[in-house]
Amino acid sequence: MNKLNILFVITSSRTRKDNNASLICRITFNKSRKQFSTGISINPKNWNSKQQYVEPPEPDAELKNTQLSLIKTKLSQAFLMLQVQEKDFTVEDIYKTYKGEKIEKQYKVMEFFERYLKRLKTLIGIDIKEVTWDKFYYIKEDVKRFIKWKFKTNDIPLKELKANFLTELDYYFKTQQQIKQVTINKKIQRFRKVVKVAVAENFLEKDPFLLFRAKHVKKEMTYLTPEELEKLDNHGFKQPRLKLVQDLFIFSCYTGLPYRELMNLERKHIIKGFDGNLWIEMLREKTAKGLSIPILPKALEILEHYNQEGHVFPRISNQRYNSYLKEIGAIIGLDKKLTTHMARRTFASTVLLYNDVPMEIVSELWGHSSLKITQDSYAKVVKQKISNVVNAINASN
Repeated sequence: MNKLNILFVITSSRTRKDNNASLICRITFNKSRKQFSTGISINPKNWNSKQQYVEPPEPDAELKNTQLSLIKTKLSQAFLMLQVQEKDFTVEDIYKTYKGEKIEKQYKVMEFFERYLKRLKTLIGIDIKEVTWDKFYYIKEDVKRFIKWKFKTNDIPLKELKANFLTELDYYFKTQQQIKQVTINKKIQRFRKVVKVAVAENFLEKDPFLLFRAKHVKKEMTYLTPEELEKLDNHGFKQPRLKLVQDLFIFSCYTGLPYRELMNLERKHIIKGFDGNLWIEMLREKTAKGLSIPILPKALEILEHYNQEGHVFPRISNQRYNSYLKEIGAIIGLDKKLTTHMARRTFASTVLLYNDVPMEIVSELWGHSSLKITQDSYAKVVKQKISNVVNAINASN
């Protein structure tokens, strides 16, 4: 443990009209300094800086020395009290203890992250799902490994977070864990949320990452073209397992339902809408946002084939589902990797946008938070539609 250094210094540069100057107390701990006024003023000629003593003929010299001794004793007691608690503390904490003020908890990064996770866990089943908590837990473990790798210690003070911390974390993910940028951005986003909570709760004066900008990743949106969707739809699979997965995938292509909602779909979710047509009305588990999707003829055809009570479709694990999709893609000769997310993109692009459904409606059906997200995601489809219009104009002239 570093020692506490207490030094009384005369402010000779601030000598008053009566030739007296103020004495200040300067305390140094762990290479950090704090100074404050003692409330005592003396003639600089009567101050023995080496002995830290007020000498005659200074008026009330003995009283002033007693006051300085009392300040030094109280500071030493404050320092000893903090040492006994066996917690990390700063020179500011020593001063606050000396003044009788309450010391704010000084968290370390991982310590605060653990606190955040503990509180977040109580919200599982109320505001969040367990899978959300798991994601924050995994990034906590990532940051823990990074701190050990970068700083050669298990933790660092929260207040020592610098702007370049995220730049170094980004570098670590790329070089040590070989993670793609899009995944890195998600991990950093979650860590930043924890730091913002620390700022909001006044454990940090300001966000050290305020100017940080994640590296932009332009995602190539892949979906089935009308020709590819037709090719998949027309292929006859004899194996029941592949036929089921084919139907599930095509149903998603015409409804945009994610895997989890596909498995959770029940007859009670299929209702007659205001227009007299059948609609799917259910909550999306990931966002808890309501889904309201009209059932198109192709989707209705598949529904009628699985005419059973309770869950509409037979249960199949996500792992098996993706495995069978890969097998289906190979059988029909598709170069694209079939996934449930591709089915959702196909619904938005090939089924809706290609059929002149307005972008605003596509954005609503897809559950995007803004129209711009939909526009950015499906720029290629928009270009294709423009090309079709231009070709139609040219053909008519």
